[in-house]
Order: sequence, then C-alpha cells, then structure tokens
Amino acid sequence: TVLAGPTETPAPSATPSLTPTPIPASVALEGIRHEYQKFNNCAPASLSMALSYWGWPGDQIEARAYLRPSFEADDKNVNAFELVDFVEKQTDLDALWRVGGDLDMLKRLLAAGFPVLIEKGLDPHDDAWMGHYQVISGYNDAKGQFRVYDSYEGPPEAYGVPYETIAQFWRHFDFVYVVIFPSERAAQVQSILGPNSDPLWNFQAAAELALAEANSLSGREQFFAWYNRGTSLVFLQDYAGAAQAYDNAFAIYATLSEEERPWRVLWYQDGSYAAYYYTGRYQDVINLAHTALVTVDKPVLEETYYWRGLAKEALGDHEGALEDLNRAFALNPNSTSAGAELQRISP
Repeated sequence: TVLAGPTETPAPSATPSLTPTPIPASVALEGIRHEYQKFNNCAPASLSMALSYWGWPGDQIEARAYLRPSFEADDKNVNAFELVDFVEKQTDLDALWRVGGDLDMLKRLLAAGFPVLIEKGLDPHDDAWMGHYQVISGYNDAKGQFRVYDSYEGPPEAYGVPYETIAQFWRHFDFVYVVIFPSERAAQVQSILGPNSDPLWNFQAAAELALAEANSLSGREQFFAWYNRGTSLVFLQDYAGAAQAYDNAFAIYATLSEEERPWRVLWYQDGSYAAYYYTGRYQDVINLAHTALVTVDKPVLEETYYWRGLAKEALGDHEGALEDLNRAFALNPNSTSAGAELQRISP
C-alpha cells in the first residue's frame, strides 16, 4: 500500500532512569547550509538542508529528482517515509520517522546534536492553509523559541519560531518528525526516543494523544486531532476505528468557515483513503478522491490516483482502475505500490 510504517528499530535495552538527564537551556546546531526552495519544493529543500549538517554535498535538485521525479506533474507532497527512503537509499546515513512528537522530544534530540525535520501546517498571508517542512536546529528557553531553517521564510537569523506556534501547527501533521543520523549513532537516537523507538508503541501513543486532543479542542484544531487519530489508527490497521475518526473530522470540517477550512489536506495526508477502502467504502474513496483532484490544476497526487484505482477495481471498473494506477505509477514509481497492483490486475 501507499502508507509505509515507521522504520523498524529494536526497543531500547537500557533501563530508563527515573529522572531524565538535564539538557541545556539553549542549543544552536551549526553547519547547516540554508537553501531557499524552488517552486513547491519545500520537502527536497528541507531534506537537503538537514543532510548538509552531516556533510551530504547534494542539493534540493538532486533530492527532488528522486522524491518528485515527474517534473511536469508537480507532485504536491512528499511523505515522511519517502524522506527516510531517500536517506537510506541515496546516502550513507540512516533515518527514521515517528509521529506524536512533543517539544521536549525535539529539545532532547537537538541537545544530543540531531537536527529534526518536521512537517507542519502553514497559513501564508497570501494563500490558504498548506503543508510545509522545517528543519529545527536549536532552541532557546529564555526566548521561548525554536531555531528554524525554513526554505520559505529563511535561515534562523531571520526566523525564530515561538514554542506555542510550533506546537499548534505541528499538530496539523500528527506531530510527525524525521531524524537523520550516522548508523553508528543509532543506539543514541533510540535511547532518546525511548519507547517511541517501537513503531507499534509510537502509533498507539499518538492515537491516544489525538483522542485526548479531539475531546478537548474545538474548531479547526479539533478537526486535525480527529484526522490524526485516523492516521495513527490506519498504521495500526484498525481501519474501522480510523474510518470513524475520519468521519468525525470531516463532520467538523463541514462546520468550519470557508477561510478556516484546510481544503488542501488531502494533497498531503491520504490515510482516509486507506481507512475507507479497507472497510469496503469504495464509493467514498472515489468521492473523496474527486474532492481532492478538483482542487489541483494538474493531474497530480499519485496517492489519490492509487487509492481511486484500487476502489474502481473493487467496484468492477477494470479499465478505470488501470488508468488511475498507470497514472500513479507514472507520477512517482518510488512512492506507491502502483506497479505491483498493475501487475496483479493487468491482463
């Protein structure tokens, strides 16, 4: 399927201490090369910046060639697991991704010398809500700010972000984060993550966090909390629970004002397709895909075509399924299982 689980890592073997090791009141990691993004290229640019810290000599153009190979189609999103895939296949470094992160986790990784990539929401002054990546390179408790390399806003000298702003907009992507590291430092990263090293534990904890937030927040933030709950339950293969969470999210979405609605959300997060597909709601998958595709000006969103193709095949539309799956494969053969599905259903 399109959705890939987090990188498997062994659970930490050391007995955790009762008191966490104190960390400095401020950290500023140096050695990152800032890049302003090309059009719609924040993920490759952000990944390039994070890799530069570890001495990678490439740039966002090299990263884009793998992450967004169809230059004409202008793919709108790169998932966290695709960033990890690039690191593991195209560099000599390792990486992992997790969800349900918090500010303390960011600080502990930074204090140990690991920049962190996060995906978050963005409300630009001249456009509607969209997804965006940032590289967190430090923090300052006295100022209450994170030190951020942003491919859109600029380097840390021009762009410090308040803790509460990171916390709010990070929620929009299930508090997902990517850590890159040399393989010999894997045990250190796992020790910092603690039980979050275990993907199953991580998604269970994230699902519980999302439920707690869904019951305490309101408006657009409540929409994202229910959406996060669905995302985590999909990875846990609780598709019925995920479908209910997405139903709740979309019900709240309908109550939001036009200005508040994050109508691009399906460009970036496709878990709702999986939830509805695996609960037999094939027409809902097709309807949701149509909702996403009418908002883009080019035939992009390979994940959307992938899931619509599977839903069409399940409903007996073989020709339509082949068309959608071929389109998904052409857009990005590196990120979906469209090739395998085409082999399965082709004459």
